[in-house]
Amino acid sequence: MMDKNQKFKILVVDDEPDILEFIEYNLKREGYEVHLAANGQEGIDKATEITPDLIVLDVMMPVLDGIETCRRMREMEQFNNTFIVFLTARSEEYSEIAGFNVGADDYIAKPIKPRVLISRINAIMRRKAPLEVTDRITIGNLEIDRDSFSVKKDGIVIPMAKKEFELLHLLAGKPGKVFTRENILEKVWGDDVLVVDRTIDVHIRKIREKLGDAYISTVKGVGYKFEG
Repeated sequence: MMDKNQKFKILVVDDEPDILEFIEYNLKREGYEVHLAANGQEGIDKATEITPDLIVLDVMMPVLDGIETCRRMREMEQFNNTFIVFLTARSEEYSEIAGFNVGADDYIAKPIKPRVLISRINAIMRRKAPLEVTDRITIGNLEIDRDSFSVKKDGIVIPMAKKEFELLHLLAGKPGKVFTRENILEKVWGDDVLVVDRTIDVHIRKIREKLGDAYISTVKGVGYKFEG
C-alpha cells in the first residue's frame, strides 16, 4: 500500500457493477480515494462535484458513452489537470484512437488484470509532478535545458534545431503521455498554416537519429509519446 496516494482522488465510470467493485477494491488497497459512477452523465456530475485527479472511463455506456463524456469534460476548464484513462476491449482499436482524439491520456485494455491496472494508474499519477512548465528536464542520461536551448546525452551536447528542441521538450515534459498530431502542431508550430503532419514525422526522425530510438515511441494512428 502506498500512503502517498491517499491525496489522489480517482473517479471510476462504468455501467458494470462487477467492474466498478473490482477496480474500487484494487485502487483502495493501493491507498487511493475512489468514487464511482454508472454512466457518462453521472460521471460528469460526480466529477464536477469532487474534481478528481484521474478518471477511469469505460467506452461503451448507456445515457452518455465514454467518448462523448471525455469530449465534454475536456471542454470544461475545471478538468484541465485531470487525467482521463479509457477502458477498452482489445478489439476496440478505433475507440483508442477516438479517445486520444478527444483528449484521453491513456487506455487500459479489458479484461483488466490487477497488477497491470495498478501499474498503469501509478505511472499516470507520477505525471502529476511535471504538469507545471519546467525549464530543465532531466530523465536518466538525458538533460533538456530550455534556458540555453540545449540537449545533453551522457553529458555530451547534442545539437538540435529550434523546432526539434521544442518538440522534444514538449514530449519529455510529460513522459508517457500520448500527444496527438493536433496537440503537437498546436503547441510547437502554432498558427503556421504551412505545416503538415509529415513535418512532425520528419522532426521525430531527426530527433531519433540524434538520440536513438528508445526515447520516443509512435502510437499508431494517434501520435507520439516520450518513454520516461
